Amino acid sequence: MCVTAVESRPAGVLGASESPSHRPFGARVKAFVALTKPRIIELLLITTVPVMFLAQQGVPDLTLVLLTCVGGYLSAGGANALNMYIDRDIDALMDRTSQRPLVTGMVSPRECLAFGITLAVVSTLLFGLTVNWLSAWLSLGALLFYVVVYTMILKRRTSQNIVWGGIAGCLPVLIGWSAVTDSMSWAPVILFLVMFFWTPPHYWPLSMKVKDDYARVGVPMLPVVASNKVVAKQIVIYSWVMVGVSLLLTPLGYTGWFYTLVALVAGGWWLWEAHGLQNRAKAEVTGGKLKEMRLFHWSITYVSLLFVAVAVDPFLR
Repeated sequence: MCVTAVESRPAGVLGASESPSHRPFGARVKAFVALTKPRIIELLLITTVPVMFLAQQGVPDLTLVLLTCVGGYLSAGGANALNMYIDRDIDALMDRTSQRPLVTGMVSPRECLAFGITLAVVSTLLFGLTVNWLSAWLSLGALLFYVVVYTMILKRRTSQNIVWGGIAGCLPVLIGWSAVTDSMSWAPVILFLVMFFWTPPHYWPLSMKVKDDYARVGVPMLPVVASNKVVAKQIVIYSWVMVGVSLLLTPLGYTGWFYTLVALVAGGWWLWEAHGLQNRAKAEVTGGKLKEMRLFHWSITYVSLLFVAVAVDPFLR
């Protein structure tokens, strides 16, 4: 599905003779931090650090953990800044993104572009020179995939955008493992697949909530082009596969009883919520009674619990 570009409304609150550099220093710093989308990066780090504990089968070198976190933040922050630069036209038209720094005019497009590229270069060099080059290339690959494949190619063209574009958000799992071992194994691949199948049922409920925003700018998120019943069915399918894949770590010998217990309980609750959403969608419930955000909020709790279990499990075996 192809969509046409949209015209941006005048972005920003700056006067005709005022430039972003004349804004208060503190506000400018906050704006540049906002370009990195810190709340999203928190979730990426939640999936990175526990895998380092699993790879080490104990406590990894804490300096290595710190360097990996800093490098990961800078890399993801660069990707997010470049995403905002590319999407500044539609961000200006969507309610949920109307306060982003490029829209308010607190940061200029040129500054945002330079900031994103700088973070990309610095993060890659930091990984390569202080962690290892495998982690550096994985980090750079995640950044390029998010910016080029998702933002520039998939997002405005297909309802499968978040399915394949979500691969970028799965790579921190591989980065965490490679930072410790400088190699790959089936354990991080399995967790990569957990995140791959987690991403669509995590994001689609939010997309259901704000589908009018996406429809306004011609972004074909699945809830924009399909009914709630179809979206809920897809959520249930991906959820079952995700929970099934999450249980593969134990029979392959990477985790023990604690991780298995958490994966079963948390996964079971996820499936309960997913089927509840599907039942409400089948009954053609709309508005607040659809309660799609219940699954969205639980999805964040689920992935946090699962990866905490990944980190704790080696100490209980």
